[in-house]
Order: sequence, then structure tokens, then C-alpha cells
Amino acid sequence: MTSRTDRGRPRGKPAAFVLTGSFLAICRAPRYLSELAARGLQILVITGSGWREQAELGMKDPDHPASAIADIAFVDGSVDRDGSYTPGVVAAARAWAERYELVGAYAAGETMVEPTALVADAYALRSPGLRAGRVCRSKYLQRLYLAEFSPAVEVLVPGGRDESVSPAAGFPVVVKPATRHSSSGVATAADRDELAALLAGYPEHETILVEQKITGQEYSVESLVQDGEIVFAGVTRKETTEHHADTFVELAHTVTGPAEPGRDVLLSANRRVLERLGFQDGIAHAEWRLAADGRPYLMEIAARPPGDGITALYHLATGQPLEPEIIRIALGEPAGCPRPVRHARQVYLEHRPGVLESVTVDWPGIRAQWAGEGDLWPDVAPGAPHDPPTLRAVFVQKAPGTHAGPLRSSEDRVANFLVDAPTAAGLDALEERVRAAVTIRTTPDEVPGQPGRSGRSGRSEEGEA
Repeated sequence: MTSRTDRGRPRGKPAAFVLTGSFLAICRAPRYLSELAARGLQILVITGSGWREQAELGMKDPDHPASAIADIAFVDGSVDRDGSYTPGVVAAARAWAERYELVGAYAAGETMVEPTALVADAYALRSPGLRAGRVCRSKYLQRLYLAEFSPAVEVLVPGGRDESVSPAAGFPVVVKPATRHSSSGVATAADRDELAALLAGYPEHETILVEQKITGQEYSVESLVQDGEIVFAGVTRKETTEHHADTFVELAHTVTGPAEPGRDVLLSANRRVLERLGFQDGIAHAEWRLAADGRPYLMEIAARPPGDGITALYHLATGQPLEPEIIRIALGEPAGCPRPVRHARQVYLEHRPGVLESVTVDWPGIRAQWAGEGDLWPDVAPGAPHDPPTLRAVFVQKAPGTHAGPLRSSEDRVANFLVDAPTAAGLDALEERVRAAVTIRTTPDEVPGQPGRSGRSGRSEEGEA
């Protein structure tokens, strides 16, 4: 296997690697930057224009991960419009190709997966490939290419949306925008009236999927793929708000060992999906449902790392971070990852809507740490394989004094914690103890005629969420 950094490079052009996606997502995974810097590569970043001020400040701060970035390009686009980021990404890459020898490219976030795959193809760089890059960014193309694994679906196109549609598979249905992420806009409709009300709330330019609602445990499969071969695959169990609401906001992720029920079925189906997509080099994050009859249904697949703290969970479970392996794949270096030796879980605590007062934790040696929308997350180091069950961290995403509304998307969540243990039973017991130790205090929204009062969540007592 030959690394791109070893290939014939025109003299006088410094070697450079292009990272794309949210500036925050890139900096919250600083191992991407440190791995590239250790190789002496110039780091080029393409991100959305909304990050300009924060990025420019970070690059000037010698203690910030962004100080390792050689150059940054800001592009305009919107997650609810197909292909809107592509022109800016292509323009930035072409300009840099005049000054640098581009030896690698990688999309660290959802929004720029497709244009990054195009740039990689144009400059003969390793990537998931054109088909995988395009299909993984489009929910309706996933239903076209991966029909064997998909629920029944109706695709409602811009300008031709029929709000009186009657799904062939009947109700209930799941309604989802085709290009958004973080569960934004995803909801359940129990009948035609609810469906019509939901459809009326989406912008006219969005493509909407109306899908058969599949019940069953939700999982994701994370795969490291190199030269078209899976070099590592892991299964993550998920819990969402669907059990008590009409939304699908993720509340817990668990990375487990080989005993997870349905693991072999999921890994087999996932392998066939990657083969159908012609997935070449990179990481894939596929979300699945395992129905009562044992059939796996693909909810969606992404050609980028998983969100939330799932990469941190793999670090806790395996003892080895994923980010260096992803960079090795992008550069054509041998890569892989050990199997999990511990069980690891991230739990998002539900809250009572209102103004956030505080998040506290009653646990020796642990305090709630701020990890807000624009802040970096502290590193969470793994323990030894046989360490006792351990609470690693409690993170708070919203600042005191801000409004914490109902859970409609991932951005509405307030706080989470990370735990790991040598056994599944030990992990479950630890989770319950931590839940009882964390308190989220809010001042609920006032109802006309009723005064506001303080609410708590995390503990199990009257008046909590």
C-alpha cells in the first residue's frame, strides 16, 4: 500500500491535507489536526461562513487546536438545499491546488461530504468514492440505491408536494427532510391530518420523505473501510425520545462487545450496503432498526464519523482513538482498530423546558463541565480493561440563563454523561446511580394565570422531567 505522501510530488509545492465540515466539529476532534501536523503536512480547512469570527480567533490562539491550521476557506450553503456547498468547496480546492500538492482530503462533518468526495476524485485522493459520497448525503438516493434494506417510502419533491398523500404502507409514518441532520425536522404522523399538518410546516424547496414507521431496537454500525475492505466494524445501541414523544432525538448510545443481540445480522447487512455503494476509503456511520422478525432496516447512512460522543465511546471501549485511523486511511497508510474490551455509554438527560438555572453532579472527583455550542470538549481518557465501572465526565451544552426548550432536535439537549464498565450489567447499574446524582434545574416557562416555578431533572422525584 502506498501513501499519498510518498508519491512523486512536484518540488516547490508543500504537501497539504484538506479537512472540511463544521469548524467546531474539526476542533472538537483535535487528533485530526495533531496527526496531520506530526507528518509535516499543511492543514487546509473548508468550513461554513458562520464560523469566520470563531475560526479567526482560534487560529491566532497558540493554545487552540486551530493554531495548527495553515489556511481556511469560508463557504456559503444551507443544509436544507441540495448541493449548496459544492461551488464554494470546489473553488477553494482549485485555488489551493495552485499553491499546494494536495495529498489527502476528509469530511469531518455531514454538510460537505459530497463536495469533498468530488474534490478527492478530481485530485486522485482517497475517499469513500463518488457514489458513496453522493448517496450518503441524500436520503432519497439511499432509498433508490438501497431499496432492499429500506422501509416503504414516498418521496415528495419541491413544487410537487401533495399534502393529502396517502402512504401505500399506511399509518403511522415517519416524516423527514431529505438533507438535514441531527434529527432536525424528523417526526411521526399517526394519520392523514397529522401528516398534512407536518408537511405544511416544511419550506417549499425541501424534498420530504414519508416512510413506513419501523418499530424495533435502533442501532448504528460504524465501519472503517480501506481499499474497499472493512478493517473494523462496531455496533452502537441507541435510545431515542420515540418511546414517549413523536420525535427521534437520541438520548443514549452504547458501544458493546460481541454479545449484543442482532450484531451478526447488522454487520452482514451493513457489509452488503457498503458493497452496493462501492465504498472505498473512510468511515461510514449507518443507522439501523432491527424489527421484531429479525429483519434489519436501514434508516440512513453517512460517509463521515458518528455524531455526539460516539467516537469518544469507541475510545473508552477499545482503548484506542478512531481519529488517527481515519487519517491513516485518508493517506493510504495501514489502519485498523481493536475490538471493544469494555462497555461504554453516553446518556443525554431529559429536562423540564424553561430557563436553565444549573446542572450539578453529586459524585466524588466529578463536576459538570461546560461543553457548549461554541466550546471545545475536554478529552476523556480511557481506563484499563478491568477497571471498575467508572463515570468519566458530565458535560453541559447550554449555558445557565439560556432557554432550554422541548426536545425537537439534538441541539435542544442540555447535558450528558459518559460511563464505561467491564460488563453490561455493571454499566446499567452505574447509569442508574449517575442519573440519581445529576440535577438539571430550570425555571419552567410561565403558563398564563400560573406563576413560574423551579423544575429539576436527573433525579427521580416529583416535579422532575
